[in-house]
Amino acid sequence: MTPRKAAVLSSALLLSLGAVAVAAPAAGDTPKHPSARTVPSVVDAIERSAHTLRSTEPAGSLRDLTALGRMVGDAEVVGLGEATHGSRDFFRMKHRVFRYLVEEKGFRTFSLELPWSSGVRVNEYVLYGKGDLDRIAREEFQGSYRIWNNADYLNLIEWMRAHNRHHPADPVRFAGNDMGYAGPELYRRVTDHVARDHPHLRSRVAALYDGLAPTADAATYLERYLQLPLPEREKRAERTRKVLELLRKQPPAPGTSAQEHLWAVQHARAIHQMAEGYSYDITDEARVTEMMKYRDRVMAENVAWWHKHTGDRILLSAHNTHVSYDAFDPRYPKTQGAFLRDSLGGDYVSIGFSFHSGAFKAFGTDDNVIRTYRVDAARPGSNEHTLDRARQRDYVLDMRTAPRSVRTWLAEPRPTRNIGAGWPDPMEYRIALGEAHDILIHLNEVEATTYLGNP
Repeated sequence: MTPRKAAVLSSALLLSLGAVAVAAPAAGDTPKHPSARTVPSVVDAIERSAHTLRSTEPAGSLRDLTALGRMVGDAEVVGLGEATHGSRDFFRMKHRVFRYLVEEKGFRTFSLELPWSSGVRVNEYVLYGKGDLDRIAREEFQGSYRIWNNADYLNLIEWMRAHNRHHPADPVRFAGNDMGYAGPELYRRVTDHVARDHPHLRSRVAALYDGLAPTADAATYLERYLQLPLPEREKRAERTRKVLELLRKQPPAPGTSAQEHLWAVQHARAIHQMAEGYSYDITDEARVTEMMKYRDRVMAENVAWWHKHTGDRILLSAHNTHVSYDAFDPRYPKTQGAFLRDSLGGDYVSIGFSFHSGAFKAFGTDDNVIRTYRVDAARPGSNEHTLDRARQRDYVLDMRTAPRSVRTWLAEPRPTRNIGAGWPDPMEYRIALGEAHDILIHLNEVEATTYLGNP
């Protein structure tokens, strides 16, 4: 496999590759356009039940989010999506919603579609001010994850750090939940734990981990990893599995808390998750689909683990595709949101985003370079076209309690913008929004985030 192909595969495997496809329906597939009588009645009903958002800016009054707070209710985990991976208004709104949930609803963790390993470093900055955030972002937000190195997410992380300086006894935390990378820090944490608390396993764990920890930057490491022959990647997954099994069988050492041991086991699990994820045959389309299901399951399990062992209520940030209940993209046969609903039931709530027009950052699907792209007004027949006809410019809508006419309309799949990491993507997404999420935040216009990394 060439480095060029490995880089493209890395982008494909690590982040959602959704794209807008409302410009043209699939061949032989004519969208069902609502009748002239149906659309006004739906729009009128949306207007009556939607709650106006005054701003997407994180600072300032949060009074207009009170309705959203009622919609969230007592949920323990709230999945908050995004209709692109690179629009500032989605990221700023996430900051705003998280601030509200922290201040008014007792939430304490922000969990991002980012490797567990990277989340560990960001969390130590958020909790203790350890390290320099710009450097952490440069080193951890690499490869496909470099899209997160933007001004809006760094502002959110800085807000979390400032919050903790003022509330040291009741901190907020940051968690990564993805499986795409396991950094050297994670290996050190596991081997240090073994050396200190289970010295009889030291040599065996060292042998199993020998040569696995990254020695290059994250982007280079991932590119090289995907170039390894499949049998080698399968052997590595077997080695990381053995370490995980060894640690899981060990009781906490005398003088060590059960919590310390649990975290060490979870770090070993995260290392294995990466190796297991990359042990799929990425040249076989069917196996890639299986890998994507595995990835969403892992992300859900990591969020559930964090909730169980910290007790924190969590805002989960990911693409609409992941926080959704409905696997409307055939490349993602079961989503993180569906797995979380299985494990948490009504304690999980999904919030999706939609927008009418605007700009975003994305990887060029032909060259893997990040650029700003813009899409025009949503076209007739799409979900966004009807949603944007409501008199409110930006609003939040509880799709579970909306009037019957709205719920009926939301239950029908229609072309919907679902822009992920790569652009352009010719695939058309037909989504029944009411089946995908509980709550919808609709924004009239969005602009691209300020990207801080290398193109």
